[in-house]
Amino acid sequence: MILLSFIVLLPVIWMVTSSFRPHSEIFRYTEFGWELFIPVDFTFENYVDIFSNQDRPFGVYILNTLFVAVVGTVSGLFINALAAFSFAKLRFPLKKTLMVLFLSTLVIPFEAIMIPQYLLIRDLGWLDSYKALIIPQIVWAFGIFMLIQFFSDIPRDMLEAARIDGASWLQIFFRIAVPISTPALITLGIMTFINRWDEFLWPLIVISDDSRQLIQVAIASYTTQYSTSWGLIFAASTVASIPTLIIFLFLQRYYVQGITTTGLKG
Repeated sequence: MILLSFIVLLPVIWMVTSSFRPHSEIFRYTEFGWELFIPVDFTFENYVDIFSNQDRPFGVYILNTLFVAVVGTVSGLFINALAAFSFAKLRFPLKKTLMVLFLSTLVIPFEAIMIPQYLLIRDLGWLDSYKALIIPQIVWAFGIFMLIQFFSDIPRDMLEAARIDGASWLQIFFRIAVPISTPALITLGIMTFINRWDEFLWPLIVISDDSRQLIQVAIASYTTQYSTSWGLIFAASTVASIPTLIIFLFLQRYYVQGITTTGLKG
């Protein structure tokens, strides 16, 4: 496991150490040795450049991405959890048919709906706005399917007892279903946040205003037709990886618990 961990982490370690090298040194050392992992000419110049560049305000990109990721994750958890609870526990006409039709969207690649979705966003006047980045991605069929597995495990007798005591379905959802399914919700929240944080293609299409752009598109902008600023890319990528790393480290046990118990009965 140590060997496998080292193989997996090797590119990450090289990225982080290379972010502290001047551009001329990044590809100078290719043989396996201490120079490959430890900068010879240590410098913070790459980090200073990405945060001091007024034409590409990296701090603004981070705040934009953080806002979109947090709002998108919270709203997505709320709506997807409500939908999953409805499919799992409520009775309404054509429930199974609607669930099959809804989950069938999982097999449709994003590229197939990208142009119609863009035209819809354009007609709504949402281009260059946070609404274009957040609202179309709130509903996630996979997230709903995942939560259905957890909500289905809740004994119906418990819900019926709450109904007899006068609780509404919303009260049952917030006071019974949500606390029981906390590991699943945290797992889905981590996955949603990472997906939002790493979005590239959709922000590239709908956002042309640089003041509203997201971090992954900003990192790609350091590559031009004529040159690639590898030091800036490595520094920006290192900074971009910190939020997801922190979230995963703090919520790792819930993530593992949620993954290992998804779909298990009893």
